[in-house]
Amino acid sequence: MNPSTAQAEVIVDELVRNGVQQVVLSPGSRNAPLSYALHRAAYAERLRLHVRIDERSAGFLALGLAARTKLPVAVVCTSGTAATNLHPAVSEAYHSGVPLIVLTADRPPELRAAGANQTIDQHRLFGAEVRLFDELAVAEHRPGQNAYWRSQMCRAWHAASSGTRGGPVHLNLPFREPLVPTGDDQWCESLAGRPAGARWTAVAEHGFAPSALSRVHARRGLVLVADWGAEGASEWGDRYGWPVLSESGGVGLGGSAAISTGMWLLNLPEFMQNHRPEQVLCVGRPTVFRQVQQLLANTDVEVLLAHGGVDWPAPAHNLREVAETFGDASRHTDPDWLTGWQQADQKASAALHAALDLERWPSGPAVAREVVDALPERALLVLGSSNPSRDVALAARQRSDVVVHRNRGVAGIDGTVSTAIGAAVAHGRPAYALLGDLTFLHDSNGLILGPYEQRPDLTIVVLNDDGGGIFALLEQGSPEHRDAFERVFATPHGTDIGKLCAAHGVEHVLVRQRSEFTAALRWCPGLRVVEVRADRAELRSVHKRLLAAVRSALLG
Repeated sequence: MNPSTAQAEVIVDELVRNGVQQVVLSPGSRNAPLSYALHRAAYAERLRLHVRIDERSAGFLALGLAARTKLPVAVVCTSGTAATNLHPAVSEAYHSGVPLIVLTADRPPELRAAGANQTIDQHRLFGAEVRLFDELAVAEHRPGQNAYWRSQMCRAWHAASSGTRGGPVHLNLPFREPLVPTGDDQWCESLAGRPAGARWTAVAEHGFAPSALSRVHARRGLVLVADWGAEGASEWGDRYGWPVLSESGGVGLGGSAAISTGMWLLNLPEFMQNHRPEQVLCVGRPTVFRQVQQLLANTDVEVLLAHGGVDWPAPAHNLREVAETFGDASRHTDPDWLTGWQQADQKASAALHAALDLERWPSGPAVAREVVDALPERALLVLGSSNPSRDVALAARQRSDVVVHRNRGVAGIDGTVSTAIGAAVAHGRPAYALLGDLTFLHDSNGLILGPYEQRPDLTIVVLNDDGGGIFALLEQGSPEHRDAFERVFATPHGTDIGKLCAAHGVEHVLVRQRSEFTAALRWCPGLRVVEVRADRAELRSVHKRLLAAVRSALLG
């Protein structure tokens, strides 16, 4: 057995022993030793192997799998630009706390010094956005290698999965030729792992309970759910009488304290003047709405943060306390406080949906509402980072039985199709994604599924307004910037999404009217794309009319 084959076999075996169940592989020459080892492990049903030709899509597929299973997923690629294409997924994993084990093959030092083909400096390629970086020594045919390789795999697993939330690790693996199996299986020492499939190095639990908030005392408070913790936050709000608002609206949020129109209410200064909380318990990192940032930056409001990572958010740098869990609170709450928010929510919701019914179909908010209404129980909903996240938060009715996933770590549109596919495979139940057209096109390579690859049960709804509709709601979309807007912000593309799907062998349904949309959303297995074409021109006006309706219902 040659050294590269021996090293790859041991690495894969120890990853499996540590609990890796799924691996995403992109083809290449330098990572051939790992490719052979992974193929053998998958054939033996020790792990599930996913193969993708595009490393960026591969990284986000792994991220989607890991986000839903909460277990580290390994992603493997060859050297050079292949490795750099994993950087967006690594960034998202780091900032959203998703456990990834990134294995990048590399040339040995002597080939790097010679300027070999497909060679870049991969040392600490992902900078500070990994929990651990290590470059393994080039494999040699001598005793002591087995223990070293296995020990480092255990270290990587522990770094990726330890703590309240996980994170990415990066192992750079230089391989010398031969890169394919040669000769027999003889080696100078035993390459076996611990007996009974045990890890080489077991890491004892530290024995301390997660930290809990201790400074919750206000009679009038709000719970704000950002990127995790919806279930626990709902229970906490019910118990202590604090309204629970979420950056995904009422979707994925249960309990009587849930306020589905919370993002509208926060955007009404007149309402907030009489309903300003004394404390806000923020769960995770809020990223979508400016009204949320304004609330958290208010110096008259004390902000407490439940956050599972070290790099916690701190709007206005005024956090009073940070802990991993919610903890207990004083039971001396204002009995009228929650009731006031619930009554406002009911009025706002009725006005919002009545106004939305009067709008010309389709609009982003209307499509978001109908997608959420159509979801089967316990379905997964993956949301694109631009308008879909906002539209669901603003227009969807409350659905406590739905699981929501958003790539909000760095909130990019990279790899969202692949993330949705990975999340759907891991979810194992009906799954939907709501994406804008640019987000969909940005990762259209995610639709490339070879004949040996598992196909997800996923319906991707694409709201196609031929460009970046999100900018119409921002300063760039204001009338004084109209001359430059269409070309450098809206970026119309004219792509025929139906033909794109046909090229990849993916079912495509083009919806032209509301009745067709309802039918298209009915659940059926397999991968398919439902396209709704909309007009960007009215987007800004629609949001203004909806806000006016909510304001009128509450303030007269």
